This record gives sequence, C-alpha cells and structure tokens, in this order.
Amino acid sequence: MDSQFALNVRRSAEDSFASGLYCAESVVLAVAEALSVESDLLPKAATAFCSGMGRMCGTCGALTGAIMGVGLALGRSESSQSVQPSYTATQRLIREFEQEFGARDCHVLLGCDLNTPEGQATFRESRLGEHCAKYTGKAAEIAAHIIFEMANPTVQGTLRDKAAQRP
Repeated sequence: MDSQFALNVRRSAEDSFASGLYCAESVVLAVAEALSVESDLLPKAATAFCSGMGRMCGTCGALTGAIMGVGLALGRSESSQSVQPSYTATQRLIREFEQEFGARDCHVLLGCDLNTPEGQATFRESRLGEHCAKYTGKAAEIAAHIIFEMANPTVQGTLRDKAAQRP
C-alpha cells in the first residue's frame, strides 16, 4: 500500500506542476496534502526554492520541495526532539534522487543556467519543463515512500486510509 500512497503523492505533485505551480511548490503541497497539513504558507515558503533556488544553479527545486515535505513529516517541533529521523530521510532522499537522475543541481539536470536570458531561451526552446515535470513527480514519490517507511504504525494507517480515498 505504501507504493499506492507514493504514487498518489506523485500524481498530486504532477497535477500541481501541470496547473502552473513550480517544482518545489508542487512537491511540498503534494506531501503536505498527503499528511493532511494545510497552510497557504507552504507554497509561499517553497517559491524561493524553485528553479534551483531562485535561478542560482543550486539544488533542484523538486528535491528541495521534497526535503521540505520530509521536514513536515519527520521534523521536530521542540529542541528536545531528535533531528535524526529528518536527517536520515533527507540523506536517503538525496541519494535516491541522484541515483535516479545522476545529479541534484538544477543547471546540471537541465543543461542550462536559468539565471541568464540564453538559459531561459534554451529552457523554452528545448521544452525542458517536461524534464522538470518528471523531476517533480519522482521527487514527490521518493519522499512519500521514505516518509511512509519511517512513519510510526499509527501514521502509516492514516496514510493508507488517505491513499485508498484518492481515485
């Protein structure tokens, strides 16, 4: 059932991306929705991470959105809590993303610098947004799979129920 949960999160992220949201926004919203977390602040907090952190050739926004989603699920809210679950999940997420795509930085994945007019033209002309859609979906799927695996049994039951409700 965790694969169904992960596929539902992937589809949700892909749908958000297709509707015009960007990579990090789409992934964090899909993961948050799966966790029953709702806030208008989520896409706002994620926006600056899109396009390789604001077009600065950094980490892919889909991956940073997935990391934010991991934080929502496994992060801490008090200093007495351990950071280790979130760190372990993040490290695994990055490794799996890199294994899948061969890199984690936006400019390497796309082959252009989105902070230049030439790079933006290449992005449009080569239809690289299709690649971004793929990165977005897969990052969300990987994050959801890891979250499901690392969640306690009570949370897993809730996630299973939620996955069964989505068409």
